[in-house]
Order: sequence, then structure tokens, then C-alpha cells
Amino acid sequence: MHAFEEAVVVFLQNLFNLIGWAGVVVAMAIESACIPLPSEVTMPLAGWMLIAEPGQPMWHVLLGGLWGAVGCTIGSVITYWIGAKGGRPFLLRYGKYVLISRRDIDMADRWFGRWGEATAFFSRLLPVVRTFISLPAGVARMNFTKFTILTFVGSFIWCAALTWAGYAFGQHWREIRELMRPLDIPIVIAGVLFVAWYVWRHIKHAREDAALEGEPPAQTEPLSD
Repeated sequence: MHAFEEAVVVFLQNLFNLIGWAGVVVAMAIESACIPLPSEVTMPLAGWMLIAEPGQPMWHVLLGGLWGAVGCTIGSVITYWIGAKGGRPFLLRYGKYVLISRRDIDMADRWFGRWGEATAFFSRLLPVVRTFISLPAGVARMNFTKFTILTFVGSFIWCAALTWAGYAFGQHWREIRELMRPLDIPIVIAGVLFVAWYVWRHIKHAREDAALEGEPPAQTEPLSD
């Protein structure tokens, strides 16, 4: 993991040196398109390289939040529409091969119908989760306007906070990632437990459906004259 993140740092340094804040937009769009390019590395590095090191005033932290949120929104919108246009038909046809049934898709629809706004906002403040949330939001056809606005607002808060941290820590910006690294573990554990529960639930429902299909049709009493 450390070797991967060091390779990411080199990539981002070259990107920022080449195109500046546009590189932040590109990197955060990649991260929000289900590609794990960690914002916990991108934004603190931007805070150091693009603000602290060249001696820019602290209010540029808001600029970092803005451009980071723009990138997040671009990547999220692309992923949302992939889920909305191709995700549902694909899952309805092939989902059974990866334990996704129509019942699961309907449950996702109900979830986003009830909790979609909170999910779209608060997921942007969570490591790991923020990278992947746009696809199921698209599959569930969450209201697109609300999804876009809440994605931008949540992403702005997240990106501005990480940019400030990189600005404040200066050359020691890597310590931010080390401080946040323990948060990855419970999130990953929760993800593993969710997958285990999901598989168990799918098998249970499949057995119930098979049992119902195997039952003989109910007999009706003949009508008396």
C-alpha cells in the first residue's frame, strides 16, 4: 500500500507541476469515478504544492475546495449516468451471476428514495465510500439535481479541509494520510461484514423462492350447486 501511494504521489506531483489546479480537477474526477486515487493524498499535496510552497495566501484553501469539488462532481456525474443508463439493464440481465437480484435492485431504489439525500452528502465525507457511491445512486435513479448539488457541497467541505491540512502541515503533509489511515480499517471491516451478510441474505432468499416455486398450487373447493 505504501509503495502504491508513493507512486500516486509521484504521479500527482508531475500532474500539478504540469497543469496546476487543473490537475486537481483531473485527479478528483478520477477518484470519484470509482478509481481509487485517494483524495487523502491528492488534496493535502495540493495544499502544500499549490498554496504553501509558492507562498500563496491561506484563502487559496477555498480555491482548493472549489476545484476539488468540481473534479469530484464531474467524476460523480459520469459514474451516475453510467449507472443510470447501463447499470440497471445490465444488473437485471446479469446480476444473478454476482448475487444481485431484482429484489436487491428494488431495495436500493427504496433506500435512495428515502435516504438518498443524506447518503449523497455524508458519503462525500467518508474515505473509501466516497469513491464508489455514485454508481449505486445512478442505478437507483436518485434525483439527479439533488445528487449533483449535494455531491458538490459535501465534496467542497472534504476537499477544503484536506487542502487546509496540507497547507498547515507544509512539507509534513504525508502525516495527514497517516493520521487518517486507521479510519480505513473499520470501513473495510464493515464492508467485509456487509458483503458476508449480503451473500447470506441472497442465499436465504433464493432458497425461499425455490421452495415457493416447488409448492403445488393450492386446491380450491368445487362450487356446490
